[in-house]
Amino acid sequence: MLDTDYTDTSHGLSHCVDLFTEPVITENGDWINLPLRTTTGTQLMTTRNQDSITLHQMRQQLYSAVVSDALDALGYDHQSPRISLRPMTIDQRLVGRCKTTMWVDMAHADPKPYELELVAVDSCHPDDVLIAATGGSMRSGIWGELLSTAARNSGCVGAVIDGAVRDVAAMRRMEFNVYARGTCVYDSMNRQRVVDIDVPVEMDGVRFNPGDLVFADQDGVVVVPQEVEKEAIAKAWCKVHDENVTRDAIRGGMKAVTAYRTYGVL
Repeated sequence: MLDTDYTDTSHGLSHCVDLFTEPVITENGDWINLPLRTTTGTQLMTTRNQDSITLHQMRQQLYSAVVSDALDALGYDHQSPRISLRPMTIDQRLVGRCKTTMWVDMAHADPKPYELELVAVDSCHPDDVLIAATGGSMRSGIWGELLSTAARNSGCVGAVIDGAVRDVAAMRRMEFNVYARGTCVYDSMNRQRVVDIDVPVEMDGVRFNPGDLVFADQDGVVVVPQEVEKEAIAKAWCKVHDENVTRDAIRGGMKAVTAYRTYGVL
């Protein structure tokens, strides 16, 4: 036994394993590393709790699908918009805090062009992700190089746009992480404008609150409500490490049915 403060997972997902392993021989004679167990056979879990998991570590270890699974397990089964929000600039996971903006279409001259969108980018904080809720409008390219530059200066790490963007080549060169429905060459002036910032907004019926944790990658966008963030991240952290153990066991020759019965993770 390791002389450390470990607990079992009776309160969490079916298994939650520690990074410490022991060599085990499979049915076909190959050696693989499986998690250490207690004398009662219960798998050990890492002592890392959600409070010690940084955004940097989330970006390295977690991803949208496993976070969605953790939210499902908590009864939050509608936390990802069923719309195509593609990585437009770089192939990199986006994780941060929601900085929300609400947009509307226009059919008249804007008396104060760009007013609130500029306030929004200038008031970003480090690790914010700009959320643009437009109702899916593709009327103009509401996000581009200049807004990306201003947002980055305020610490913003990326943007999720439920609509169109432009200046993609420039944003790609600056490696600013943007997810969007697509592109449109038209300027937003007199076509779309921000009508509110730092308020709850929705995409495909999914609510994004200011300060909520958001994950975006090639599989989709997932938002984690603050009231369940600690438990959801702890569950996701456990599951991603359980998946690694299950994958190693299958690679070592264990049948998929046996692996699922053993570890309860798929």
